[in-house]
Amino acid sequence: MEQPPRATQPDAAGPATGPEHGPPNVTVTCTRDGATARIEVVGELTDTARRPLVRELTDLMLSRTPLTRVELDLCEVSFLNSAGIAALVQLQKLAQPRGIELALAVESIAVIKPLQLSGLWHRFTVLDRREGHDQF
Repeated sequence: MEQPPRATQPDAAGPATGPEHGPPNVTVTCTRDGATARIEVVGELTDTARRPLVRELTDLMLSRTPLTRVELDLCEVSFLNSAGIAALVQLQKLAQPRGIELALAVESIAVIKPLQLSGLWHRFTVLDRREGHDQF
């Protein structure tokens, strides 16, 4: 049974939030349907996103229902830097030894180019959501 989405904002270790500081630069939302989960990232995938992403994946792995696949939806990511790339590698290192496939859904060149230039495009299962592109 699919669980309702749960959004996670950066915690106290992240940047200040609130009306005087503007909105946080990333939102992480998680849904689960049986042994498959979907984590959606909206905004900038930088060091600010690492904690919420690791927290969501850890919570999923600790749940009673075994997890076999996580689709990390990066289609709404507007910026990806080296800290965001490091966060993706950390998630893969958490998932892989537990037999969990981590697939990246991508659409924006802001995500695709850094993945290709870093060589991670071939390290992950990539679901290319650009119109007219085959999925990998």
